Amino acid sequence: MSDLDTIIANAQAAFAAAATPADLENAKAVFLGKQGQLTELMKGMAALSVEEKKTRGAAINVAKQAVEGALTARRQALADAELDKQLKAEALDVSLPGRQRGQGGLHPIALAWDRIEQIFGSMGFDVADGPEIENDWFNFTALNNPPNHPARSMQDTFYVDMNDEEAQPYCLRTHTSPMQIRYATAHAKKHANDAVFPEIRVIAPGRTYRVDSDATHSPMFHQVEGLWLGENVSFKDLKITFLNFCKTFFEDDGLVMRFRPSYFPFTEPSAEIDIQFSKGPLAGRWLEVAGSGQVHPTVVRNMGLDPEKIIGFAFGSGIDRLAMLRYGVNDLRLFFEGDVRFLSQFR
Repeated sequence: MSDLDTIIANAQAAFAAAATPADLENAKAVFLGKQGQLTELMKGMAALSVEEKKTRGAAINVAKQAVEGALTARRQALADAELDKQLKAEALDVSLPGRQRGQGGLHPIALAWDRIEQIFGSMGFDVADGPEIENDWFNFTALNNPPNHPARSMQDTFYVDMNDEEAQPYCLRTHTSPMQIRYATAHAKKHANDAVFPEIRVIAPGRTYRVDSDATHSPMFHQVEGLWLGENVSFKDLKITFLNFCKTFFEDDGLVMRFRPSYFPFTEPSAEIDIQFSKGPLAGRWLEVAGSGQVHPTVVRNMGLDPEKIIGFAFGSGIDRLAMLRYGVNDLRLFFEGDVRFLSQFR
């Protein structure tokens, strides 16, 4: 028996003895891996003459095909055995009475969303809703984030090809801030001739999209943006509004809040908002929950308003993030996997 016949026979025996896919992969490495027996034979061909290489190479290829064929057959046999095992384990007894349909309930994100709308509604905020496919002006440029601005790299998103070089680019919106521009612009037109400018108080909850995915980020996520504009709106109003919201949302009257300096193109000055719970497993820890700031004069101007007369603040927070903190969930992906065992806890 030649050395190649011996390798084929040994490989067939090793594959047949493999009881699990892991065992089979280990056996494969012995013959077809980087240091495998057939691989080593191929390396040794460098010392042969041209004619010997042709003959030897053809023989090794035939042996390799035989080994790979045995490997494929054993893989299929193990897969068939596993499937048969699962089918037997999951067999149904059709003589048993049918299962009752379980009681449904709202998704935890929907519960958090509704709660946010109710709390801000009690403080006089309207709720605005708009398109999830947004044009470049509303999503970026009107928010003081022009083309080639470095802040755009922080909001990689999915663009829609309009097949028209003259058309404005469209994308899946990266935040719900475009609704601030849309709502305020409509409000400014409606009250252009009013002697006293009525304040703008609005929140914009909705789905947003960015190229991001891990335990605390999702390519699709939910965000709520808030806007309050008027002739005498200050950071004090922002602090009182958001502190009252957090205390009510998390049902923690002892909750405290702080601002940290930050940067956003559409606000100046800008601040991150951190909260500290007074009770529960997260008590004593500072947790970031929102970004905020005084609306940038350029953004106010793009709304059709005079930044010398109208000032105010904006804030943005992830609804998913708020829900995670409220319900004690440590992995964002659980919200979107559709596991009924997890979701049923919120009924």
